[in-house]
Amino acid sequence: MPTKVEVKALTKIFGKRVKAAQEMLKQGHTKAEILAATGATVGVDRANFQVEEGEIFVIMGLSGSGKSTTIRMLNRLINPTSGSVLIDGEDIAKMDKAQLQAVRRQKMSMVFQSFALLPNRTVQQNVEFGLEIQGVDKATRAKQALDALGLVGLTDYADQHPDQLSGGMQQRVGLARAFANDPEVLLMDEAFSALDPLNRRDMQDELLDLQENLHKTIIFISHDLNEALHIGDHIMIMKDGEVVQIGTPEEILSAPADDYVERFIEGVDRSQVYTAGNVMVRPTTVNIQKGGPRLAARRMRENEISSVYAVDNARHLLGIIDAKDVRQAIASGSEDIRPLVQDIVPTTHVDTPLADLMDAVSSTPVPYAVVDDDNRLLGIIIRGAVLGALSGNEVNVNV
Repeated sequence: MPTKVEVKALTKIFGKRVKAAQEMLKQGHTKAEILAATGATVGVDRANFQVEEGEIFVIMGLSGSGKSTTIRMLNRLINPTSGSVLIDGEDIAKMDKAQLQAVRRQKMSMVFQSFALLPNRTVQQNVEFGLEIQGVDKATRAKQALDALGLVGLTDYADQHPDQLSGGMQQRVGLARAFANDPEVLLMDEAFSALDPLNRRDMQDELLDLQENLHKTIIFISHDLNEALHIGDHIMIMKDGEVVQIGTPEEILSAPADDYVERFIEGVDRSQVYTAGNVMVRPTTVNIQKGGPRLAARRMRENEISSVYAVDNARHLLGIIDAKDVRQAIASGSEDIRPLVQDIVPTTHVDTPLADLMDAVSSTPVPYAVVDDDNRLLGIIIRGAVLGALSGNEVNVNV
């Protein structure tokens, strides 16, 4: 995918002795040392990252890590001390007031933690607010607002006021207001952190559902790693203003960059991140168009297992073959393995979240087969591999 947002050496220093602080940064001094020597606070230290078009890019870290300062520099709510922010190759840091205003109105929208709804306006009027400021005519902004409310399932609440809605519904209004502008880039600063856990999870899923259809470029701030792992295509972890690691959820979990990231992921719910494809192991198979009972028996004996998976030349899953039936076929002198295939194998898609499979995998007598859209066998899921993934350890099992 093409790069939508590119950040180069982005730096923010708060205080008066900025040049002295910058020089100390170049010399490798820490944030604490710079504060003690100059009284200046390093908010963000030469951050570099790229956000692909149409992805959800999560910036996360603890309080004081620089994540909120970073997102506010992307639309210049905070002016950078140095560095650049390129949106479609144009540097926001170099734009004049009119150019910046155009970008904020036409390319970027922001969703805040506090909802920031106007209590004296109806839901529809709140969603229309940004369009009204832009001078969009009444009929057009009403249509766009209602369309946006439809996206978040609040059309029936258009005439209500914010205080008549739950917290989750108010946050949906905030999302609708951002979507009403049809922005190319959506900035979300701790957008769901004020919600209770159930509403928060619902909003995360709502965002993912919307993203499947809208394909916006979303930059999302969070301090919750489970949230980041659930919604993020890429995650950037910050500490003391510095970028510590950037990677996919799986890369963050499987290869933490340092002890800081490793401590971060200790308590994470891996079942919400890993998919069937992450935990599947290679199955033992027999091609029924080429092999017979004796080949099936040999493979079961070599791998010390009591069944094999039956596939065709294209590796389509046909079923499973049991050792008892193979022994009977050999004893009777049969060379045809087809009658032995039992179509009793539970299947799942490679992208199915492990959390959705936990109960089924733990109770099924036959391991789940992982298949693609054409029912080709990619792997199988066994309990040992699942437990290994959830504990953070690799499990090597021959099946």
